[in-house]
Amino acid sequence: MPSTSRSPGFVARYGESLGLLAILGALIIVFGVFGKNFFSPATFHQIANQVPALAVIAVGMTFVIITAGVDLSVGSVMGFAGAILGLAMVDWGCSLLLAMPLALLAGLLCGWVNGWVSVRFAVPSFIVTLGMMQIARGLAYLGTDSQTKYVGKPVEWLASTVPGIGISWAFLFAVLVVIVGQIILTRTVFGRYVMVIGANEEAATFSGINTRPIKITVFAIAGALAGLASAFDVSKLGAVDPNAGNGLELSAIAAVVIGGTSLMGGRGSVVGSAIGVLIIATLGAGLAQLGASEPVKLLITGLVIVFAVLIDAWRAGKMKQLSS
Repeated sequence: MPSTSRSPGFVARYGESLGLLAILGALIIVFGVFGKNFFSPATFHQIANQVPALAVIAVGMTFVIITAGVDLSVGSVMGFAGAILGLAMVDWGCSLLLAMPLALLAGLLCGWVNGWVSVRFAVPSFIVTLGMMQIARGLAYLGTDSQTKYVGKPVEWLASTVPGIGISWAFLFAVLVVIVGQIILTRTVFGRYVMVIGANEEAATFSGINTRPIKITVFAIAGALAGLASAFDVSKLGAVDPNAGNGLELSAIAAVVIGGTSLMGGRGSVVGSAIGVLIIATLGAGLAQLGASEPVKLLITGLVIVFAVLIDAWRAGKMKQLSS
């Protein structure tokens, strides 16, 4: 009897993540069979070392989308935070230890403004963050004079591989962020409130939850994580690019949706979003090895995203039927 009672709980809790891992495994097998040298440590190290910035941003996006919001500014905010990082290290002579908190603060402030304006004036987050996308990108251009700013070795160690395991320090930090994000979402009162607000904000208000500070905090978290992602992005080239993060918000939304977070709000998983990031990265690397052109890669990735959205809509419809 005890074993029967534990089994459904395990399936209900981890079934979706296991399904995503199965999809990831199937992609690896397909590309391993049809691609050249896909089954090699170099390929997997390359995929792992490409994803830290996107993975960290996807964690913040997961929280935002669970509350039935969206943040279109994270790519530009990452670019702005990277500009602050570059200014601090190159122009002001700060070490990475001092510059990183400044980049985090820049991202956090952008996120806080997104949340505050959206909540205070009841403006859809889509519109507010669309405006912040332009503001942050403009600030990134102003902060760098629209030129690449070389930082060099003081930040490059983040992208260097950890001896013996072949993956970067940035990847390990990103894994840590995913773990902390999942714990916050599933094991804290704040995480439960985020879920409840996304499922039914009106019911959450009637039950005594002050939804406003929670929604603002969610956007602030997304902004701060975009600031952290800027350090990972700068470390890859050893330089600040004012165009960094262009289109990254779309990849983050795609990863979160593929990972099972509902665009309607109220349901999602940080771990699922992280697996979604790996699926997107594996898909891109595998298609490249098969010789697919960039338009074909975009087409296939877009079809995968549409398929994930259709599954989400179908699942939402089934849940409504069950609850009625």
